[in-house]
Amino acid sequence: MALVNLYSDTQTRPTAAMRAAIAAAEVGDEQRRDDPTVIALEERVAALLGHEAAVFLPSGTMCNEIAIRLHIRPGGDEILLGHDTHPLRFEGGAPAALSGAVMTVVDGDAGMFGADALDAAIRAHPAGDRYAPRPRLVCVEQPTNMGGGRVWPLAAVEAVLEVARGHGLRSHLDGARLMNAVVASGIDAATWAGGFDSAWLDFTKGLGAPVGACLAGSAELIAEAWRWKQMLGGAMRQSGIVAAAGLHALDHHIERLADDHARARRLADGLAAVPGVVIDAATVETNIVIFGVPDAPAFCAALERDGVGMLPVGSSRVRAVTHLDVADEGIERALDAAERALRTPSGASAG
Repeated sequence: MALVNLYSDTQTRPTAAMRAAIAAAEVGDEQRRDDPTVIALEERVAALLGHEAAVFLPSGTMCNEIAIRLHIRPGGDEILLGHDTHPLRFEGGAPAALSGAVMTVVDGDAGMFGADALDAAIRAHPAGDRYAPRPRLVCVEQPTNMGGGRVWPLAAVEAVLEVARGHGLRSHLDGARLMNAVVASGIDAATWAGGFDSAWLDFTKGLGAPVGACLAGSAELIAEAWRWKQMLGGAMRQSGIVAAAGLHALDHHIERLADDHARARRLADGLAAVPGVVIDAATVETNIVIFGVPDAPAFCAALERDGVGMLPVGSSRVRAVTHLDVADEGIERALDAAERALRTPSGASAG
């Protein structure tokens, strides 16, 4: 029986229709700006996110790192961001290595922080204080990842941006799963992203493409982003082959994200009824479910033996992510496996 793969929405495989779009893609040399499919995708994403221009990149991590390098001046500049956000936890220390950035966590709930907390964090390092890093950039992850797929309220995002602008700081939106926030909130992507100096969208998560993301910003900023793309690896040449998957995803895979959200809520509700699971199912807003068990590695190992994949994200926390390759039947299998795992000593404890 096939694995119910809830490790991440990055595990999606291209659909038959997406593979057909890839096969039919018109391509050219991206470096020479001769690839019409890449150009179409960049223009589409720039308009979608409310910016002037965009650049197609191999990964969302590269979007974050190039954006950070554009905003940060090496030599002690500070990024203010939420707890457990991607640049802080999952990018190998690249903001420090590539940009010389100090990363400071702003206190908040589930990866989200308020305007007052941001203001206090900025004021903790006043201008002219040669002993402290210089606040330079505010990063928002929408929706949160390790915060459990939570959607920042629009008013909170706008208040954070107002504080950042008031202090002369730049702002960056990590929009890896931005379209999940769009579908969950009913608020369009440009409203979420347009107020940031830079923003990006990933195609390889809930949108189901195999490769790629687009970083958007002003025309001047994206011209400089191209320079950093060159320094960090260069053009991908006939990358319309993979850009075609992104265009197909934007055309066909956005509205169906609501199905992933419904399955995540079903999973959360079911887990809440399993003895030994700690979860507030009401906080599940998109396609990420994070919950507590006595021993996460042992629990996930027991699940895998039973044909279900989830990810331990700590000694007692587990993450499950729904996506287009997991149907209703897979959710029910996952719930049955979770109950079995916690009924047995091997699933409840390492011993």
